Amino acid sequence: MDFALLDHQVAIQQTFARFADREIAPQAAALDEAHEFPRAIFRQLADLGLFGMRYPEEAGGSGVELLSFCLALAEIARGSLAVAGAAAMQSLMGTKFLHMLGNAEIRARLFQPALKGDKIGAICMTEPNAGSDLAGITTTAVQVDGGWRLNGQKTWVTLAPVADFFTVFARAGDEKKLTIFLVEKGFAGLRVGRPIHKMGVWALPTSEVSFEDCVVPDTHRLSHEVGDGERHLKKLLAEIRIITGAMGLGVAQAALDEAVRYAGERQQFGKPINRFQAVQLKLAEMATGVAVASQFVRYAAWLFDQGRPHHKEAAMAKMFATETAASVCDQAARVLASYGFAMEYPVQRYLRDVRFTLIGGGTSEILKLVIAKELEG
Repeated sequence: MDFALLDHQVAIQQTFARFADREIAPQAAALDEAHEFPRAIFRQLADLGLFGMRYPEEAGGSGVELLSFCLALAEIARGSLAVAGAAAMQSLMGTKFLHMLGNAEIRARLFQPALKGDKIGAICMTEPNAGSDLAGITTTAVQVDGGWRLNGQKTWVTLAPVADFFTVFARAGDEKKLTIFLVEKGFAGLRVGRPIHKMGVWALPTSEVSFEDCVVPDTHRLSHEVGDGERHLKKLLAEIRIITGAMGLGVAQAALDEAVRYAGERQQFGKPINRFQAVQLKLAEMATGVAVASQFVRYAAWLFDQGRPHHKEAAMAKMFATETAASVCDQAARVLASYGFAMEYPVQRYLRDVRFTLIGGGTSEILKLVIAKELEG
């Protein structure tokens, strides 16, 4: 088996690695501390074509493989996981259903501008009592003249404070099955609520969103059939899990790089600490974990791109890569010792941010159940 990347994949990886080093990493700490959405960087990523990478050329994208997108996203996350989280939302979860299910007018007015960074999308699934349990979603959509009336509460909505449109999962029809709706900023009854103050990814705005008798035109029911929302969501889950693994890899690589740099400079007992076996063992374990997780994420993405069975591997890749990333960030903080606890060093940010990847796309506990069911056949 040839593990080498193709020429265009190497070019994509190098392009976004340079961008991360020049534009993202130097601003990451300031953006984080200001709790500021990286709008200028967001626009630059649009100019680089990132938001259209997973969409075909006829839709305004470039139609590259998932593996290529993962390579780009990992480099962005190496610079800032908050930026990578915003990029992932705009490139996939926030826009996918508009491309899949939206009519020509919606695609022209919202989807196409989103690829250029002119409009920002978000997705509303999680509720106060419904996270991993989709059956717990209680937001309702009742049919009225010319449309639907939405009522319900969503939480943990990434990019909600800056979003122009929302893809909303609600229960509709006689059987109250999940159905997908498009709600635009400015619709009566839509309210973006309080921001959620998080442990990490401070530059990635997140808040609650509520719908109070929010009337949505029937043209904005993205589901072609009432109740087909869960079926469409399942098509996207593997992709979400694989790219979340890629983002975890980016943070892990940043933490490893910082630990290696610090260990080569920090002097104790007359020599750099990377001369001490205890530190060497940590660095070796960290580097091995990153390397193995990287290959696993690439393999899962390759299976996806080849149209081969990949759901089990997507769950495995996400679980292993993000758990490895969390461990690597923790070990990096230990290498830096007291400086790993200091806000002036980036390791504390990596350690805080990486937990974001443990949640999105399913917790490790949920993923283990997914894997176990796949093993049952």
